[in-house]
Amino acid sequence: MRWALTILVLVAAVSAPAGIPPGFDHFYNLEYDEALRIFEQESAANPSDPDLHNHIAQTLVFREMLRVGALESEMVSRNNPFLRRPNMNPSPEVAHEFEAQLSTSMSLCRARLAKDPRDWRALYALGVAYGLRANYEWLVRKAWYDALRDATTARRLHAKAVDVDPQFTDGYLVLGVHNYLIGSLPWRYRILGFLAGIHGDRATGIAQLKMVAEKGDMNRYDARVFLAAIYRREHRYQEAIPLVEGLATTFPRDYLFRLELALLYQDVGENDKAMAELDAVEAIKRSGSQEFASLPMAKINYYKGTVFFWSGQRDRALAEFQEAVKSPGLDLNAEVMSWMRLGQIYDLMPDRGKAVQAYQKAVALAPDSDPGREAKGYLRSPYRGQLSEGS
Repeated sequence: MRWALTILVLVAAVSAPAGIPPGFDHFYNLEYDEALRIFEQESAANPSDPDLHNHIAQTLVFREMLRVGALESEMVSRNNPFLRRPNMNPSPEVAHEFEAQLSTSMSLCRARLAKDPRDWRALYALGVAYGLRANYEWLVRKAWYDALRDATTARRLHAKAVDVDPQFTDGYLVLGVHNYLIGSLPWRYRILGFLAGIHGDRATGIAQLKMVAEKGDMNRYDARVFLAAIYRREHRYQEAIPLVEGLATTFPRDYLFRLELALLYQDVGENDKAMAELDAVEAIKRSGSQEFASLPMAKINYYKGTVFFWSGQRDRALAEFQEAVKSPGLDLNAEVMSWMRLGQIYDLMPDRGKAVQAYQKAVALAPDSDPGREAKGYLRSPYRGQLSEGS
């Protein structure tokens, strides 16, 4: 259920025309400060456009998500790729700006809908604003029901938008994700009042996402990301790989696509390709190029350690995670995970003393996170997984 809620509230649908204008080129390449400056300039020139206020709000959210490592794959259970969301704690200034931009967007949309209830662009923009607010409620306030209620409102607004204009392909992004997710939920969650009447169907959801990915204008890239996440969750790795390869080519400065691609190669047993991808990323980083300027070396160690861990290369995984935790720049999510992995490896050596120390550091960093809770369990009972003795 947690996986379902997270992707449910994440869908706010960045509106990026297919030509990828400068603001969105920066956005999709993880250059959020640059994207924010452009969106703010555009909003100042067109203050009555609700889409621009949504762009600013979403950029603020994604910048915070990148900061805490919330845009990356889940690497413990391997069940929730692209969807692990650590807690966020934005500054009061960022929180105020986010809320102000959403409030302005919602007011502008409602004013337009008061004049024309069939204004599908206003319906869509209002749905985006509700989706963004759902994100904030889940990621920051941890308000589960408020987040789900707003996400469901976003879905209903987008359904109205496509009812008005069935040719509005981009409007099917949220509908596709919701169809897939609601169709995946246990029945007990579907009886919630704000899910009444939303039955969901996984196959329909995937078909709608594929349509947006192939024919959409604004949301084609978001649809490809969600499809890749779904395919990986369902172990359909061969379908996910070309999607992520395409995203990495289109947005070459987004190192997360390259890192994700390495994990997908490892998923299908192509460990040499996985390490070649990570070595290529490291080479770019060490060259001094600005392409991956914001990527810390510790994160590359973390991903290499992850690939080695899952491919059974204990000694190599140990060396990479040790390097990751002693180097600067590792986000909290990756740091907690690295310490937990070190504990698991020490348990297998076996060196219970070092394992306990590593688990304690993971718990101290983020006791309520998923890896923090898992580490607590290993403090009670040693990890008994299977890894080979070395490389």
